[in-house]
Amino acid sequence: MRTEHFVSLEPFDPHSIESLTPAQEKYYLASQWKLMWWKLRRHRLAVICGVILVLNYATIMFSEVIAPYDLHTRNTEFIYSPPQSIHLFHEGEFIGPFVYGWGYQLDMDLLIRNYQENRDVVQPLRFFCRGDSYQFWGLFEADFHLVCPPENGTFFLLGTDRLGRDMLSRITYGARISLTIGLVGILISFTMGIIIGGLAGYYGGWVDATVQRVIEVIRSFPELPLWMALSAVLPVNWSPILIFFGITVILAMLDWTGLARAVRSKLLALREEDYCSAAELMGARPGRIIGRHLLPGFMSHLIASATLSVPAMILGETALSFLGLGLRPPVTSWGVLLNEAQNINVVALYPWLLFPVVPVILVIITFNFFGDGLRDAADPYK
Repeated sequence: MRTEHFVSLEPFDPHSIESLTPAQEKYYLASQWKLMWWKLRRHRLAVICGVILVLNYATIMFSEVIAPYDLHTRNTEFIYSPPQSIHLFHEGEFIGPFVYGWGYQLDMDLLIRNYQENRDVVQPLRFFCRGDSYQFWGLFEADFHLVCPPENGTFFLLGTDRLGRDMLSRITYGARISLTIGLVGILISFTMGIIIGGLAGYYGGWVDATVQRVIEVIRSFPELPLWMALSAVLPVNWSPILIFFGITVILAMLDWTGLARAVRSKLLALREEDYCSAAELMGARPGRIIGRHLLPGFMSHLIASATLSVPAMILGETALSFLGLGLRPPVTSWGVLLNEAQNINVVALYPWLLFPVVPVILVIITFNFFGDGLRDAADPYK
């Protein structure tokens, strides 16, 4: 059976999209970044983790406001206080968020304080209130807080440490350092990985061989002992800011190798493409070819790889500070807070000192899930 063919005699218009439905038109004309966003939105877990990360990083802008107490406030009457419970009802009547009066009795046998609630004293919490004064980002003095302890009362949601400092406030302040060190570190390693890996992949030859040998030497050392050795080199008389940047640079200097190899392998494949050869024949310099023609072709993959590298830097800073070789007081980070929980006897008696490990775990998990979703979305055509 013969099939009759119909041929249109109308002039061909390559930009005509009349035959496409609106949904098809929207898809075929979308940019790669928009396709990535559409695919990422379908990854519900990655979107939820992304929102959590955005909220976490938003809080570090207002740590002083969110924390109930100032970072250095000491409640010497309530050292090693366990967490206080928040209540809403008192004797069947709705009061709103409040805590009961907080007191203790000294156990002379175990030499510890046994804290207990005084249910005859109801102390409502204060919101959007004035409390401990602080230097907002070191710029000006303020005393506004999102939540404050009751008048002539206490509010230790996560307990206190050996000096009577509120653990919730210290964890909130510590997030600023622990989360920032990952971003600053990945910015340095991202730059180094792109430059060194780009040169190795574009030029090849002895440049590529030299870079590969350097990467192999760096990756042959165990990470934690190498971190410890380099951190021990930092002078003890450095200011906290210099220590912060020193630890950041150390973590970045050891993390760029994986990204450099990814860039190098991509450039080795893309440098033989026709558009790269055309740019060379037109007289474009290597820097322009790499930056304007080659890197944009797989920038989405680099961003996904960088997202997965941030948790490693946060864990590195936490591990070094926990071992006493990273950041040191008066700088406060999650690792510095965990350093106080090394003694097993302290942990057995005061387990709330381990609470700083909770945000570390949550941030690492959310970064990994978000990075995994971003990596899948980086190739929207699959």
